[in-house]
Amino acid sequence: MALGAIQPPTASFLPDWLNPDVFLRNADLGPWIILLVCGIVFAETGLLVGFFLPGDSMLFTAGLLVATGAIDVSLPLFALCVFVAAFAGDQTGYLIGRKAGPTVFNKPDSRFFRKEYVDKAHAFFERFGGRAVILARFVPIVRTFVPVIAGVAHMKYRTFVVFNLIGALLWGVGVTLLGFWLGQFAWVGDNIDLIFIVIVLISLIPIGIELLKATLSKNSKKA
Repeated sequence: MALGAIQPPTASFLPDWLNPDVFLRNADLGPWIILLVCGIVFAETGLLVGFFLPGDSMLFTAGLLVATGAIDVSLPLFALCVFVAAFAGDQTGYLIGRKAGPTVFNKPDSRFFRKEYVDKAHAFFERFGGRAVILARFVPIVRTFVPVIAGVAHMKYRTFVVFNLIGALLWGVGVTLLGFWLGQFAWVGDNIDLIFIVIVLISLIPIGIELLKATLSKNSKKA
């Protein structure tokens, strides 16, 4: 049984330009497909306006289409380009937060951006360190804002770079490779929604554990 186009139920709710199975199959894009994918990865992780972009589903679908030959590019080259875009995106987000963040958060009449938020973010990164940067990669929307918050909170740059490298590798390359591997199985096309849900749930487990540990620690101090 040949693997057909991925058309999960949720795809009908997305415009074609946001549906990875549509725009990644556009033959007119040809060799430009790598630049398109890298541009989306960079925008979602480095620019605050990219929070709505389909990062996870796009990388997974791209890996799957590389496996089936629908995207004619070598897997190592594709994965390397995604890794660079993911790393550069987070670096840009960090610099945005570092340079522009304090100005925004220090506005005394701001309802949403307050100095106390910066202090809490700083405490969060002091506690969880690089784990926060890595885990955020796998959570939609969160991965867009965490690098900026890290910059605002003045997380140590060297620490951020190291864990940004790890996060870009695990997310950018990892999700692409997962799609490539699963793309060799015909049943993936019929269960893509379920696979995406499982991936998201698994990625949330470490965050849930950290939150539970923090809650238990807070309660023990009160007792």
